[in-house]
Amino acid sequence: MSRFCLFIYLLLFCGVLYKGLVVESLGVNWGTMATHKLPPKVVVQMLTDNGIKKVKLFDADQSTMSALAGTGVEVMVAIPNDQLSAMGSYDRAKEWVKRNITRYNFNGGVTIKYVAVGNEPFLTSYNNSFVNTTFPALQNIQNALNEAGVGDSIKATVPLNADVYGSPENNPVPSAGRFRTDISDQMSQIVKFLNQNKAPFTVNIYPFLSLYANENFPVDYAFFDGVSNPIVDNGISYSNVFDANFDTLVSALKALGYGDMTIIVGEVGWPTDGDKNANINYALRFYRGLLPRLAGNKGTPLRPGYIEVYLFGLIDEDAKSIAPGNFERHWGIFRYDGQPKFPMDLSGQQSDKYLVGAQNVNYLPTKWCMLRPDANDLSKLADNINYACTFSDCTALGFGSSCNGLDANGNASYAFNMYFQVQNQRDLTCNFQGLAMVTDKNISQGNCNFTIQIATSSSSRLAQVSLAFLTAITLLLL
Repeated sequence: MSRFCLFIYLLLFCGVLYKGLVVESLGVNWGTMATHKLPPKVVVQMLTDNGIKKVKLFDADQSTMSALAGTGVEVMVAIPNDQLSAMGSYDRAKEWVKRNITRYNFNGGVTIKYVAVGNEPFLTSYNNSFVNTTFPALQNIQNALNEAGVGDSIKATVPLNADVYGSPENNPVPSAGRFRTDISDQMSQIVKFLNQNKAPFTVNIYPFLSLYANENFPVDYAFFDGVSNPIVDNGISYSNVFDANFDTLVSALKALGYGDMTIIVGEVGWPTDGDKNANINYALRFYRGLLPRLAGNKGTPLRPGYIEVYLFGLIDEDAKSIAPGNFERHWGIFRYDGQPKFPMDLSGQQSDKYLVGAQNVNYLPTKWCMLRPDANDLSKLADNINYACTFSDCTALGFGSSCNGLDANGNASYAFNMYFQVQNQRDLTCNFQGLAMVTDKNISQGNCNFTIQIATSSSSRLAQVSLAFLTAITLLLL
């Protein structure tokens, strides 16, 4: 082979490798709490186009599973918290496994690797609602997997928030990590059972939330590019909260006698809107620190090497609960329509390029809903804005968010338009007691984007329900 041909061959070979190169340990969370969902096949094509080979779901929806069949993507399916009590029945657990696992377990089917039993069921905000149902559900699901003959390759796990462990206030270092005393019995049972079945411990770690919850939290400690005053623990220097949090869990497991248990990071990421610290610049900084570490299998001081990590999340979800904060709807590395928000290199090689977005996305017509310029009676404006934001997503209007700089009229137009789009631009939904009108002029301002929603083959149930509610309210107001 001539030198020129060899050079061309190497270029082509490396190009093919680079196109789909993703950190081996990297997966993504695919949530679907949206008023207008991208078709599952479109999302799966996004995964394929970007070389993503691991995905974590929050249910086992048939359309999603069907779209994943034959792709080779490793899947973590999930049982929602509200089904944990039902899984306390072994017969119900066996039926669930039959319906959602074994039916897809064939050559060319879905490559299921894990079953997530609940999602952060021990959050303190749940007031112990799932404390007594989680472990029985875990037992029954794993035993049902074993009985079905797939337990060697498919493991049940419980994705837990990092609030299930911590260090005492008088010794806040990773080596002092222990599980919360109020759930110590449940955690001991869960960890022992996971170990018996060679299943991983799954934890969600959010450096952003450390910053969000504490005004005095050192900003640099949430990222990976160094701090002036690292935490020193038994000679180990911790310069970021991710490492410290992870190793606190390692210490808690070690205290139970399971210090070598495999740990999966089920969720980690950075939101891009809905809070003063949720923005694209910080997200870029976070991922530019995290991804090279994963690529280099750096691990943490107490657990160096490979760590399986799932980014949260894949796509923004405009119908997520905002009880924890407005940022909850903005975790995606892709926008609501599957288009990339910022450049990121999933290979961890720090080559800034935009990911491949969703293809052939259909949008609603190019029109917006806005406050009428000639609106005179504004006495009911506040009530109508509140109504619009109750049934759509106005989180970008919050303090420090992308649309926080709008004036009063801009706020009204933004709220009206978001509701108009959620309701598929039906004429009735751009009225607001005569205060609103439809325009074909783009009324976006600066960094504040006035959304045009994607068109879906059928409106989501949420949109249908709120449209019916709007109709009833409108009749009452006439």
